[in-house]
Amino acid sequence: MKGAIDHLQHELKGIRTGRASTGLIDHVRVDYYGSPTPVNQLATVSAPDATSIMIKPFDPSSVKDIVKALTVSDLNLPVNPDGKVIRLSIPPLSEERRKQIVVQVKNCGEHTKVSVRNVRRDANKHLDDEQKSKLISEDDRDKGKREVDDLTKKYTKQIEDAIKAKSVEIMTD
Repeated sequence: MKGAIDHLQHELKGIRTGRASTGLIDHVRVDYYGSPTPVNQLATVSAPDATSIMIKPFDPSSVKDIVKALTVSDLNLPVNPDGKVIRLSIPPLSEERRKQIVVQVKNCGEHTKVSVRNVRRDANKHLDDEQKSKLISEDDRDKGKREVDDLTKKYTKQIEDAIKAKSVEIMTD
């Protein structure tokens, strides 16, 4: 369940809000000497202001590869190579686009809730199997199921809180 929450946090970092965040390009991989390499391993990535991301490659010869990776990515942001530095401009979001992004965030949350419920189902099945095999008593199985349900509720609340916070951030930027 914790892994599902961690994955959600990682996904939410990559979802665009109205301001620049270096997390937007975490998922972009550059074909660097034949291997897909994350941008942050090839360059210093920073957000000098709320409307741009600056990428300064460690190796100036990798600028073309980074530009190519950013251009073909799903970011849909203008890429401006400037000699040894690459700049990404973050345009302001329209109200309609903000609502679309909130729907995307809610979908991520629903997928995460499904993952948490799958873990609950597997744990309950495991408890039932152990009780049938006489490894634990019926009381222990019931106690275990209550603990699993409590954990499920706890993590579902964390998911809902994260989704709500991200939705507010998107709509207010």
